[in-house]
Amino acid sequence: MTTAAYDAIADWYEEYASDTSADYMDRVRRQLAGLLGTGAGRCLDLCCGTGVHAAELRRLGWDPVGVDLSAGQLRHACTRLPVARGDVARLPAADASVPAVTCVLGHTDLPDYPAVIAEAARVLAPGGRFVHVGVHPCFCGAFADRSDPGRIVIDGGYAERERSFRSWNTTGVRARVGAWHLPLADLVNAVTAAGLVLTRVQESGSTAIPDVLALQATKPA
Repeated sequence: MTTAAYDAIADWYEEYASDTSADYMDRVRRQLAGLLGTGAGRCLDLCCGTGVHAAELRRLGWDPVGVDLSAGQLRHACTRLPVARGDVARLPAADASVPAVTCVLGHTDLPDYPAVIAEAARVLAPGGRFVHVGVHPCFCGAFADRSDPGRIVIDGGYAERERSFRSWNTTGVRARVGAWHLPLADLVNAVTAAGLVLTRVQESGSTAIPDVLALQATKPA
């Protein structure tokens, strides 16, 4: 199986996600909770990483199962939830078999996120919920200089969809593993193209300029 980019930084990321960026992760989980809501049954946590959102999914009543390509990340995740190592564009689940699927802070690590959304739609049961929480496609990325918290400078790189290691923050995640950019229109269109109904959109930021975008979609009954 392909070696995942996060294998080399798995231990660093465990500390980063659990401690260094704890305030940010708490805000991300509030978005997740608000859109997913309470429920019962299996919830596939795509790109689960080190499993830092598993406790929140359980608090909401779900039974989370993590899927990730990174064996290094899953060394940490398996202490928090059941996991499967695999490609989230080819999920080890039957059609219409799960009531909920989430992908939290994962889409910039995936070269073809629309294919992942389509796969999430395939495994969702009718009436099931898909929740995406990710960095904001308009204000975060190689094209966005966030060095001044009060003013984000966007360059022409917004139109690029390739993987980039370029970042104003030279010590963060993206400088270490790079990121694929998915413009906002592509993200929204991927949800509807997968046959899901977009039901809610939320933005969040530590300043007036949001750095997180969250989407809720459902599979028609």
